[in-house]
Amino acid sequence: MSLLWEPDHLGPEYWMAALGLPPDDEGPCTATLVAHTPSGGPSFGGLPPESASGHDGRDFRPVRAVLYVHGWSDYFFQEATAEFFTDRGIAFFAVDLRKFGRSLRPWQTPGYITDLAEYDADINAAIDALTDVLRDRHGGGIDVSLTLMAHSAGALTAVLWAARNPGRARSLVLNGPWLDTQGSALLRTATQGVLGTVSRFRPKARLRVPELGFYWRSISRSADGEWDLLPSWRPETGFPLRAGWFAAILAGQAEVARGLSLPVPVLVMASGSSTISTTWSEAMLESDSVLDVSVMVRRAVELGSCVTVCRFDGALHDVLLSRAPVRSAAYRQLGRWLDAYGFSGAVAPGP
Repeated sequence: MSLLWEPDHLGPEYWMAALGLPPDDEGPCTATLVAHTPSGGPSFGGLPPESASGHDGRDFRPVRAVLYVHGWSDYFFQEATAEFFTDRGIAFFAVDLRKFGRSLRPWQTPGYITDLAEYDADINAAIDALTDVLRDRHGGGIDVSLTLMAHSAGALTAVLWAARNPGRARSLVLNGPWLDTQGSALLRTATQGVLGTVSRFRPKARLRVPELGFYWRSISRSADGEWDLLPSWRPETGFPLRAGWFAAILAGQAEVARGLSLPVPVLVMASGSSTISTTWSEAMLESDSVLDVSVMVRRAVELGSCVTVCRFDGALHDVLLSRAPVRSAAYRQLGRWLDAYGFSGAVAPGP
């Protein structure tokens, strides 16, 4: 796959490349691959320079890589996460899914999709592209050992992708995964009794749900958070929610509830508590203000036969955007888990 790399707005160590996808009813679609390349260029894939000579394709060496998938109304901006992996010698890539962030086009309805399985094309294209990048760097004699890392609705997409695409990833890291709508009381209550009819006949109809912006307030440097967010890609109250999109989320969560039996190690990172309310509370700076984490972790432990759950007191919905002491603890636990499970491959299936 030939990629046209361009400098990314995150800075000189970041590059992006468009990945062509089949068109949908709104027109042409693309996903965007982002690479963190501290060693000097996109072909390096975040790895230290190494001679590629002497490989004849028979002796495959493992190369560790991570692909990050963002959540709803979001895009990749977590530079600290990228640097955590590349500092450990792990190639880091992220994908902005179709109609989000770098992949959003003027003619598209932001984030709109009617079947989460459509994202398989985005993720598979990203994996194919990063594999080509790493093989070009190393002369072909490698075996890419991939961890898929995903946040919130992206984590729901990731577990469904992993179930449909066995063998493509060695492990999953799920950060605040949205696995069950019972964990989102405000959204569930606002859509009860109307979603089925509306999603069938008016799939792009906007759902009338509270637009609070509390989570944005907890993470944005423009408010009480620490992070620079582009307003067009990460609006304060998020993109408008569409009936067809939410029906796709519910269908995906129902599939999770029926059981996926994932055969790879899974790490779930979550806050120690939730603060779900229609009014602002300072507690939202030290808890998950989006999802009920008790529901989240109960569903998460049923994903497969080797699931590790780590909960962090004081963490936000995106654990790695929490205040410095919390995210430092989270990165330490993530490092330990990666050493033990992250690139070890499939685990034995349960009975």
